[in-house]
Amino acid sequence: WVSVRVTNMKLVQVLLVAALCAFASSSEVPIAKIQKDVLLLLAHINQPPMYPQWTKTMETYNVSLHASEYSKPEVVHQYELYESYGFLPKGEIFSVMYQPHLNQSIILFELFYYAKTYEAFYNTAVWARYHFNEGVFLYAYSLAVVHRPDMQDVILPPIYEIYPYYFYNVEVIQQAFKLKQMHNPQHPISAYDQNHGYTVFANYSGHYLNLHPEQSLSYYLEDVGINAFYYYYNLYYPFWMSSKEYGFAAVNRGEEYFVLYSQLIAKYYMERLSNGFGEIQYLNWDLPIETPYYPSLDYPNGLEFPYRPPFVKLQEYYYNYGQTWSWKSNYGYSYNLIQDWERRISDAIDYGVLNVHGQKINLYDSDALNILGNLIEGNPDSPNSEFYGMIWLYARHLLGYSYQPLDKYHIAPSALEHFETSLRDPVFYQLYKKIILLFYKYLYKLPFYSYDDLVFPGVEVVGVEIDKLVTYDDYFYSDISNVVYDTKDELLQDSFHIRVAQTRLNHKPFNYKITVKSEKAVQSVVKVFIAPIYDEYNRYINMTYNFMNMVLLDYFVYDLKAGQNPITRNSYDSQLYGKDPLSYHEIYQQMLSAESGKGSWSADQYYWYFPHRYMLPQGTPSGLPFQFYVAVYPYVPEKTEGSSSSRGFESFFYPIVNGKQFIDSYPLLYPFDKPIVYEKFWHGIPNFYSYETKVYHVEDVNVVH
Repeated sequence: WVSVRVTNMKLVQVLLVAALCAFASSSEVPIAKIQKDVLLLLAHINQPPMYPQWTKTMETYNVSLHASEYSKPEVVHQYELYESYGFLPKGEIFSVMYQPHLNQSIILFELFYYAKTYEAFYNTAVWARYHFNEGVFLYAYSLAVVHRPDMQDVILPPIYEIYPYYFYNVEVIQQAFKLKQMHNPQHPISAYDQNHGYTVFANYSGHYLNLHPEQSLSYYLEDVGINAFYYYYNLYYPFWMSSKEYGFAAVNRGEEYFVLYSQLIAKYYMERLSNGFGEIQYLNWDLPIETPYYPSLDYPNGLEFPYRPPFVKLQEYYYNYGQTWSWKSNYGYSYNLIQDWERRISDAIDYGVLNVHGQKINLYDSDALNILGNLIEGNPDSPNSEFYGMIWLYARHLLGYSYQPLDKYHIAPSALEHFETSLRDPVFYQLYKKIILLFYKYLYKLPFYSYDDLVFPGVEVVGVEIDKLVTYDDYFYSDISNVVYDTKDELLQDSFHIRVAQTRLNHKPFNYKITVKSEKAVQSVVKVFIAPIYDEYNRYINMTYNFMNMVLLDYFVYDLKAGQNPITRNSYDSQLYGKDPLSYHEIYQQMLSAESGKGSWSADQYYWYFPHRYMLPQGTPSGLPFQFYVAVYPYVPEKTEGSSSSRGFESFFYPIVNGKQFIDSYPLLYPFDKPIVYEKFWHGIPNFYSYETKVYHVEDVNVVH
């Protein structure tokens, strides 16, 4: 459910040649040089750039005088127009979920995106790095690196190393500042290591202020890899971006919206079961929100993230925080707006969608789930974004309990109002459970699968074997040197380093063997899901409900031969999960090696994967029961409209969750993409197989268990 790389590389290479014609001079720039530029532009983002090679460009570059270097002249005009209004000053807090800030970041992104050559893009970036707000620049530049075709071999360093403020609690940041102040290069204190610098050991927020039982899940909620994955997903599919204008119209964006959030909720539910909790609470706008949240995060300017006390009443929010200032922000009306939009979407599921021309769109054709997903997200591909709104955006402001801004420059966004920090707040999952239930309201109106729809004639799964499943905690290290302020000499010499050591969940590699019997040679698709068996009260979860909890673990094409087919896979074979990404320092060293000719550069760094560490839920010391569900069905290549070249190019650049764009023509969550009515009927399907096992969590993975 995360990412599968396109396999026809010859086709991709041909397509890239055509695409890069619009960026002609980029091919003349060594990729190691481009990668170095990216790393330097993102280094120490909160302090002014001090590299001498940038001085002239920063001080003299003028976008208006170089208007001919942008393939879309309107973007220069838009910049000039907005400049007269005033951009967000440096040092101020930025949030992409505040419209004035979003508008500014889009203007800057379009300057980057429509630069005709890499040289023009680079000069614009150097100039913007000096003149624009740090958050605006970071967001716009990261978007450009992701979406420009000539940057496809370039790696973005981990966001938790570029902007540690949003990933590590305030005591970690304070300790980093303290060590920096105490550091003497000639006489470093004993804790300094020549290879790694200083090491700060980080805890999760529950160790200091434990305000709610759900904070025992902070190891999952605050995991830097999971939060980084969500951030990168929203770089690839920004909610404001038109898929037609930016070249991913062939991707079923709305359907993927449903897949992403339904899988996030299912994974979190299994993690809750591992810790003795049950169902994610249902969110009711009219009832107090029982779950408090104290972020333990500070902004770079010293302002604390807003916190939400327990049992807040959302209907009081407008009267307490929005009424006087609501003319400055629509967020003041969040409580009323989200209820209006929710009712309209619910009505659309019952009676049909109205587009901007008042025409009715049938929600029960082949592309309806994609339409509904776009409508609920409220993206530019929505049939009527003004009428159906953006529940998720306004609900984040309401639930985050942040205050209305006094003006466009001074805001105090909650954790829910940054993609990097959203998943830290348990209410995030309550909100998206409510949103996903709108999808299920629609899905329950569709015809259910019959036996004939699901059976694979002549194919039977006769057995499954899985190794013992063991999870444990181990230390993960990330370089947070970018959080401290360096002198010019320290910056040029790269002489001060500090890293964070934090325990994260992991699991022992495991093998599983699927035995399939086939009457003839045939191509098939194999999917492996994991789901709970019992709820928190040890009650069996019937398949008619449990289909919502199925998490996709593996997904691949397999050529069956006549007779018995033993299929052996390792947990690392799955293309849906990714290993830990390289650190900023590791990328930099690899780049230097390639630049000097001593090594080669590899962009095989898929930071948009869901972390492989969290492939399995935590489990319990005594073993928590789970089921592995195997589905084998016919391989049917995806049918695309128009030429295949368009899809191939887009799938290379937009790899996240791309469901049926990559493997086959079936929905990504098939056969669990529709509700199940009769559980017994599912047990008789020969090409499906359910296997029960347990997941054990151990303190010391080296002890024999």
